[in-house]
Amino acid sequence: MDAKVAISMQLPGAWGVCTDVGRFSSASMLSSRAKKKKEEEKFMPAVRFPVSRRKWSGRMRSVCLVDVSCSYNEYQAPTLKSGKSCTSFDESVALKTKTQDIEPYLRGRCIYLVGMMGSGKTTVGKVLAQVLGYSFCDSDALVEESVDGASVAEIFNLYGECFFRDKETEALRELSLRNRFVVSTGGGAVIRPINWCDEKYMHKGISVWLDVPLEALAQRIAAVGTNSRPLLHEETGDEYTKALRRLSSLFEERSEAYENATVKVSFENIAAKLGHKDVLGLTPATIAIEALEQIENLLKHEDSEARMEA
Repeated sequence: MDAKVAISMQLPGAWGVCTDVGRFSSASMLSSRAKKKKEEEKFMPAVRFPVSRRKWSGRMRSVCLVDVSCSYNEYQAPTLKSGKSCTSFDESVALKTKTQDIEPYLRGRCIYLVGMMGSGKTTVGKVLAQVLGYSFCDSDALVEESVDGASVAEIFNLYGECFFRDKETEALRELSLRNRFVVSTGGGAVIRPINWCDEKYMHKGISVWLDVPLEALAQRIAAVGTNSRPLLHEETGDEYTKALRRLSSLFEERSEAYENATVKVSFENIAAKLGHKDVLGLTPATIAIEALEQIENLLKHEDSEARMEA
């Protein structure tokens, strides 16, 4: 399933509250981005973000067009823990069954995955996109491509969080005009009401909160390092302690916003149902099945209410 999205974004100076930015250094940004792409390509073989943009420098305004092509005809999703196949025969059957159950009610609505950093939004999102025949997009990747391939960490460092959030909102606005997309959002996308409240942007689709215990998130993030997580850089201590402390603070700020999601997928509930001691052993397919079940319940409830009102 192929889709193209053209995103027009104003670069530094275009945002009323984010005009105080420095000059852009493409060499430093592209070097780290190139390394990151090598890792991403292991898991995103069919996703490409060809970019057509005007050159720019300093504080001058310019327009960037991002064409996003996503295809998942042959995609095999990885596990949350790398190194082994994620989808058993039983999981494949369950995914297919759930997809058939949900399709009559979904009607092409987009699915937006929200949750804390490290919760598996991208990995689970690719599984959902594959089984639903949807295209997959990562909103962080769209922002990165619009700033000449700079990583999220580099954008935060050079231009600040406010600039990043403005670009994120613009990406979500453009995606909200499309159908049949699974979108992995940044962990802080929920902090701006315009992104998903009162029929705005994400609210036009179905938002799914991946609710993961903070201790599990800290373990996962500590295992790969915090260098790519700009909001964790201010903390001190070992990787796990640093991650857990900052995650706890961020969750306190965002938890109420996450609760506004139309669907909640609790990793602890999934683990309990399966008899697992913790959530780290859950596969993306298992999580995707739970997400589809919760979405199905929501859509059937909406359909029932519509029939009663008719």
